[in-house]
Amino acid sequence: MQHGFELPLALDLFAVFLMAATGAIEAIRRRFDLVGLLGLSLATGLGGALIRDGIFLQSGAPAVISNQAYLFAVAAAAVACLIFGRRAVLSERLVAVVDAAALGAYAVVGMDKSLAFGLAFAPAVLVGTINACGGGLLRDILTRKEPLVFRPGQFYALAALIGCLTYPFLLRSLGLPPLFAALCTITVTFSLRMLAITCDWRTAPVRSTGLFPRRRRQARNPA
Repeated sequence: MQHGFELPLALDLFAVFLMAATGAIEAIRRRFDLVGLLGLSLATGLGGALIRDGIFLQSGAPAVISNQAYLFAVAAAAVACLIFGRRAVLSERLVAVVDAAALGAYAVVGMDKSLAFGLAFAPAVLVGTINACGGGLLRDILTRKEPLVFRPGQFYALAALIGCLTYPFLLRSLGLPPLFAALCTITVTFSLRMLAITCDWRTAPVRSTGLFPRRRRQARNPA
C-alpha cells in the first residue's frame, strides 16, 4: 500500500454532516417519523463510505463504525434539520448548496483513501466517484425516486468525476500541498455543480437508433 495523505477528520465529518442533512430534509418533506428520519439520514450520510470500505477497499472495519464520531455527525444533522427543518424544506437553493458542498468533500475523501490504499488511478477514480454519489443514490432508492445520478440532469455524477480527476492532478502533477489540493478540488467540484444549477447546464438523454436503422418505406403513388 502507498502511504497517502489523509484528510483531517473534521473535514470528513463535515461531509457526513452535510450529506446526512440532505437525507433528513427529504425525510421531513415526505413526513417520515423519527425512525424514518434517522434511518434516511444514516443511509445518506454514511452510504457512500460504507460502499467504499465494505465492498471495494475491505481493509478491516469500515471507518464509519470504528469511529463513533461519524454517528454523532449524522445525529447532529438530523437534530439540526428538526430544529431548522421548515426553512430548509422551503429553500431548494439551500438544499442544492449543501448537497454540492458534500459532493465535493466526499469526492476528495474517497479519492484520497483509494489512492492511499494502493489502487491504480482508474479504479481509484471509480471508487471516489461512487463514494461521492453513493449516499444520494441510496437516499433516492429508499424514497422510491429515480436516482439523480442516473437520469439526465445538472452535472451531478459528472461533477464528482471531475473532482476525482482534479485531486490527483493537483497533488501529483502540480505538486501542491495535500490539504491545499483537497480544498481546491472541493471548490472546483462545488463550483461546477452550482454553475450547472444556476446556468441550467444539463446532460442529454442517450438516444439509440440501432446499428441498422430501418429505412422508411416510400409511399407509392396510386396509378
